[in-house]
Amino acid sequence: MLTKHLYAASLSVVVLFSGAVSAETWTLDGENSRIAFGSVKKDNIGEVHTFEQLSGAVNADGSVKVDIDLASVQTNIDIRNERMNKHVFGGAATATLDAQIDMSEMKALTVGGMATIDVEGALGFLGQRIDVETEMFVIRVSETQVVVTTNDMLFVSTEDLGISAGIDKLMELAKLPGITRTSPVTVRMVFNADVKKAEVAPATSTQVALAGDVKKGKKVFRKCKACHKVKEGKNAVGPSLFKIVGANAASVEGFKYSQAMTDSGVVWDLEALTAFLKKPKALVPGTKMAFGGIKKDADIENLIAYLASQ
Repeated sequence: MLTKHLYAASLSVVVLFSGAVSAETWTLDGENSRIAFGSVKKDNIGEVHTFEQLSGAVNADGSVKVDIDLASVQTNIDIRNERMNKHVFGGAATATLDAQIDMSEMKALTVGGMATIDVEGALGFLGQRIDVETEMFVIRVSETQVVVTTNDMLFVSTEDLGISAGIDKLMELAKLPGITRTSPVTVRMVFNADVKKAEVAPATSTQVALAGDVKKGKKVFRKCKACHKVKEGKNAVGPSLFKIVGANAASVEGFKYSQAMTDSGVVWDLEALTAFLKKPKALVPGTKMAFGGIKKDADIENLIAYLASQ
C-alpha cells in the first residue's frame, strides 16, 4: 500500500549526489533501509507493517531501478502475510521502479549537508504504472553514503493502488468490520557508493588509447622529439609529455606556458588530445606550439597509445 513512495526516495538520491562523483553507482543497503506502513482495524486498533527485502541501484548513466520484494511483507502474523500476498498482491513477486535521470543537471551535496526536495516518479505495480509525487529529506552522511527519508507523513490510498478488492477480502477472511483504506507510510533508505566501480571507470580512456599501436606510435613521436621528451621533469622547447594522458593542461612544473594554454582549462583526455594533435591552434587559439598537426587519424591514435604507455 506504500510502494510508490520508494521511487521518490531513490530518485532524490540521484538528484543530490550522483553529480558529485559521476563515475560512481549507488547501491541500496537493504539491511539498513526500511519501508513501514500502518493500518487501523476495528476503528481503534493500529498496527505497523514493513517490507523486509529491498534492493536497487542508481547507475552512473542516471538510470534508476529499485525492487521491493512483495513476498517479504511482514505484518507480524504469518497467516496475514500469506493473505496479503495472495489477495492483495495477487502473488506478484516484486514492485519495480525504473527511471532515467539527466546526470548533467545534478547538484552535489557536501558531507554533512542536508536538503528537502520535491520529486516525481512512477511505479510498476500489479500490471499498472502509477505516477507519484512527494517530498523527501536527504542527508549526505559521508562521501560514500547517503540517507533518504520521508519529509512528512505520507498517506497512500488503496484505491490509487488498485487493491481495494484485496482489502475487502482480508476483511471477509478475518471477519473484521473495517480496515483503513488510507495508510500512513514512512521510508528510510540508505545508499552506498560503489567506490571500486568508480575507480575502474577512469581506466577506460587509457584502454581505448592503447587500442592504437605503441610501436607505430613511437615512430610517429619522431615528429615531436625536436620539442618534447617523455621523461619526467625533462622539458625542452616544449613541456615534458610524461603522463600527459589525463593530465591538466599547463600543469608541468618548470615550463613557461603561453597565457592561452594556461587559461584553456583543457584536460588531456582522448578527445582533447586527438583534437589538439590534429590542429593545435583550433583547440587552443594563441598557443605557442608551432606544429601544424598530424593529418592521419591512425597516426594520432598510435601516438596517443605510445604516450599513454610512458
